[in-house]
Amino acid sequence: MTTKDYRVFQEKFEVSREEMIRELFRENAGSIRVKKEATAVKNLQRIIQAVFTISMEKGFQAMSMRDLCTESGLSMGGLYGYINGKEELLALIQGQGRRILERFLRESVTDLTDPFEKLGALIRAHIYLSEVARPWFFFSFMESRHLGKEDVTRALAMEAATEKALTDQIEEGIAAGAFTPCDAILTAGLIKAMQQDWYLKRWKFKKRGISVERYADAVIEMAFSRLT
Repeated sequence: MTTKDYRVFQEKFEVSREEMIRELFRENAGSIRVKKEATAVKNLQRIIQAVFTISMEKGFQAMSMRDLCTESGLSMGGLYGYINGKEELLALIQGQGRRILERFLRESVTDLTDPFEKLGALIRAHIYLSEVARPWFFFSFMESRHLGKEDVTRALAMEAATEKALTDQIEEGIAAGAFTPCDAILTAGLIKAMQQDWYLKRWKFKKRGISVERYADAVIEMAFSRLT
């Protein structure tokens, strides 16, 4: 279940961050030539953070492997111990981003039965995760416009999966008689757009002094007003 206190959620994510990179390493151990787990996890964190930094400055497509070496502090040979090139790195980042999102959304509704509580927890988990892992979300959304066909397909599938989770929850609430009947797909799309607005236009809300907790409350309130 997702806590309403963002700081508690943030602490939980920070505890999970290293484990998530460790999972990435284990799931791709066959293609990663560095076999010492502790070293691999540390360097994969450096590589992924370097990708986010460079992408914010010049975009992933313009990034060279030499740029990645400079930003990550790894040599070219060291870098190729983890990836064979940019396309493989992109697939790793997309895959891990999807797993992070799916896990936290799934855990957000664990042990909840009330339709309103479940939908609220689902909405809040997505917004809180997009704040604590903003580089992942921003990278996935912005870079998806410039990717190859296969990469775009993966990016769209990730977005469709999160929207479907909302749709399924809304349809479940309607079927249970808790929500007023409505177009569940349209409602989920509207909620999704508000969730994306947080990490794409965060500067706007920061300027207005709106916290992530307040923003999540507002999105949930608007969603509930459409369903009651």
